[in-house]
Amino acid sequence: MTESSLQLLQRLIATPSVSREETAAADIVECHLRQAGIDVRRIHNNVWATNRHFSPGRPTLLLNSHIDTVRTAASWTRDPHSPDIADGRLYGLGSNDAGASVVSLIAIFCEYYDSHLPFNLLLAITAEEEVMGEKGMRAFLPHLKEQGIGIDMALVGEPTGMRPAIGERGLLVLDAVTRGVSGHAARDEGVNALYKAIADIDRLRNFKFPRQSAGLGPVKISVTQIECGTQHNVIPDICRWVVDVRTTDAYNNEQTARMLDEAVESQLTPRSTRVWASLIDAAHSLRMAAEKAAGESFVSPTTSDMALMHDIPSLKIGPGLSARSHTADEYIRIDELEEAPSVYRNILNNLSKILHA
Repeated sequence: MTESSLQLLQRLIATPSVSREETAAADIVECHLRQAGIDVRRIHNNVWATNRHFSPGRPTLLLNSHIDTVRTAASWTRDPHSPDIADGRLYGLGSNDAGASVVSLIAIFCEYYDSHLPFNLLLAITAEEEVMGEKGMRAFLPHLKEQGIGIDMALVGEPTGMRPAIGERGLLVLDAVTRGVSGHAARDEGVNALYKAIADIDRLRNFKFPRQSAGLGPVKISVTQIECGTQHNVIPDICRWVVDVRTTDAYNNEQTARMLDEAVESQLTPRSTRVWASLIDAAHSLRMAAEKAAGESFVSPTTSDMALMHDIPSLKIGPGLSARSHTADEYIRIDELEEAPSVYRNILNNLSKILHA
């Protein structure tokens, strides 16, 4: 890790950049890249650039991480925007998630900017990842398409202990409505919506999808909230409940929602279907390059902008640990910062050898 990268990370920590408020942080990244001689482009608070020898005839590798952070937890004991170094740690909001990945990927992109590679490099430091907002990756990918630029594979910088996370489950939240007929509880009148809901909940508890993902396992279905009834002596005529579904690559989210809706009498309505599961094939060049450089891969329990990269083979790898993300007194270890560029470098070199072979 160069002194320049460390200083960049400290500047980012010192600059508040909660989701949808990243303008100042994006300005810092853009200025840093321009000072390095990079031809930078920007849409909203997404800063991006391609390598100097970019060619439409070669596959394109996206190097991506995000500059937005969550809001500060009340239990912080330090100033979250004071980038202090103590006991081999750099403290500050966004240091681990995902500032360390941001500066490491920027350093590697700058290093390879003028190199002749068998693939293109596209650096994208994006916004609104923590909320999957409309002006982050959801705006950036269509913008690239308008520019006639495709992405063939993606390396996403997130805290994984520099181990390659080759997949992550998707998310589907379903709002369920069960309808009955109201009546007086003493006379056993009406149709109890709560009983009907319980029957449907039991159906979902025992529901088995015909196909199962080889890499991500079964779809996980959990009923997490329920609201029903107005008073003790009235049979409820409506029951509302919520289903949390962790999806896999066996079915896309639309298919998953439709199959579950057809399995119950209640009406299930998805809040959103955009957070897809992802799993990069074991034989993909990027996965092989990453596993050779960084060792054993794993499936991540958390989501990232990989969920929005539909049909783009992707994996995530970066310095730090996911367990530190969104916690008070967040930090990144200095030795983790020092290790990251060399691992990224080895991945790119391995990928070059694989594509040349």
